Amino acid sequence: MGAPALDPAKGMVEDTKDGLVEAEHPVAPDQFDEKYETSKREIWAYYSYYIGNNGLSLFNFGPTAAQNLLYQQAEAIGGADNEILQFAGRPRTINSIVLLCNGISFAIQIVIFLILGSYADFGTFRPNILIGLSLIAWGIGFGWLGVHKAEDWQTGLGLYIVGLIAYQLCLTYWTAAFPGLARNTPLLREKAKQFEEGAISRDEYDFADSMKRNELSNVAFYVQSVGELVILAVIVGIMFRVHVNASTANNNWGLSVLIAFASGVWILLAIPWFVLEKRRPGQDPGMNIVLAGFWQLWRALTQIWQLKQSLFYLIGYFLLGDSLNTTVTVIGTLQNSIVAYNTLELTYLLLVGIAAQAVGIWSFWNIQKRYGLSTKTMFNVVAIGIILLDGWGMIGIWTHRFGFHHVWEVWLYQVFYGLFVCPWYSYSQTMISEVTPRGKEFLFFSLFSIIGKTSSFIGPLVSSAIIDDTGNNSTPFYFLFALSLVSFLFLLFFVDVKKSRVEQVEFLERERAAKAKRVGGSELSA
Repeated sequence: MGAPALDPAKGMVEDTKDGLVEAEHPVAPDQFDEKYETSKREIWAYYSYYIGNNGLSLFNFGPTAAQNLLYQQAEAIGGADNEILQFAGRPRTINSIVLLCNGISFAIQIVIFLILGSYADFGTFRPNILIGLSLIAWGIGFGWLGVHKAEDWQTGLGLYIVGLIAYQLCLTYWTAAFPGLARNTPLLREKAKQFEEGAISRDEYDFADSMKRNELSNVAFYVQSVGELVILAVIVGIMFRVHVNASTANNNWGLSVLIAFASGVWILLAIPWFVLEKRRPGQDPGMNIVLAGFWQLWRALTQIWQLKQSLFYLIGYFLLGDSLNTTVTVIGTLQNSIVAYNTLELTYLLLVGIAAQAVGIWSFWNIQKRYGLSTKTMFNVVAIGIILLDGWGMIGIWTHRFGFHHVWEVWLYQVFYGLFVCPWYSYSQTMISEVTPRGKEFLFFSLFSIIGKTSSFIGPLVSSAIIDDTGNNSTPFYFLFALSLVSFLFLLFFVDVKKSRVEQVEFLERERAAKAKRVGGSELSA
């Protein structure tokens, strides 16, 4: 990361009649060391990791394989209509088991995020965290080769839980690196020079910084989408080779093979990032690193109230993320039922969705770049897309002619979702970087990930309760439409990125003073 300037108005001296005195002079918020300058090869290695960590192995096919084994085991012990299994001490429905496993996964993620996030902004060991987590994820991916029979359902649930944890942690700590990459590019170094010379204003410098972060985030998502299409095309060939439509056993084996294959691709594409990432120094802990980690976490949790815009975005991110995560879960459940868990058709749907996703993110980024639109403007457009999606589902409460009841609708959904909703996964992350104090990216991305995981858990529970009460799988869309609309309006009127930048500077100054006072007090007591 670029080191934050401690005083943005000091640093030069001028000769006056009273001698040499310190003169006010703008200092860029990012200071540069040429040996840490971001290269094109490093950026493409960063993109490459994302192509590998595309979610196919542990986020898409892993949960599908686990849920598939649950249904087969329930049918084996109770007949075709049975959806009850003994799990965690009592009989539970399959949906209840899946939700409980999600809850376990998210609870574990919260603990890990808090521990790793509080330390990852210090020193130069941060890349080792991602390497270690990736090794665990790959092990889980290959572990699925031994789990493809109905009686393996409990082992499958274990792989599902740990796989989700590993995938989400890898994705979060990969994502947290992009502000540092953007702020060490030659472009930002030139903009810093222009700012210090008075050629551009602070607003112009901040806009250049924001656009560079948007570029890296959006292009990474676009490149990943195109790469994933190629991987899925190969996967289709693999499925034909293992004859997934020939029998249930073949379909099960096909899912396990696909998970392992996607994991192997991930390994190959991750290696360039592990080799080429420059180990840029993080914050100076200023104290024992064990104490510093807990101290930073405590400061963030207690002082975030003074980062009002960050807190407002945190709230809005939770609400809108809750709505989107639950919407995708509800539609995914309806989609799986409509296509009867057919692996080949599910893959074709993914192909269409990801192709639309590539077109969507490419279009969003080029429109933003051409017209110089802010991150928040693009984010708001995505929020409107989420509202429309929930409105579409809500119609299905009143009629069976429309509203996620037919095969043609799930195909249309994949196109709409890719074009207008998938950019959320890029712009929501860039918005996090907009409200994160410099040098604290890993901690704040961890905190936002915790909020994201919590929203992934609470929303499905509420929706499950609504379905149980009404007996209609579409009724959660009442709740989701209202939640999306309220979230959008809250973010629209309460989050101000320019105010957030001022709050971040003040936050860093208060922390610097608090740390100096703590270190000074420790030295005096010693």
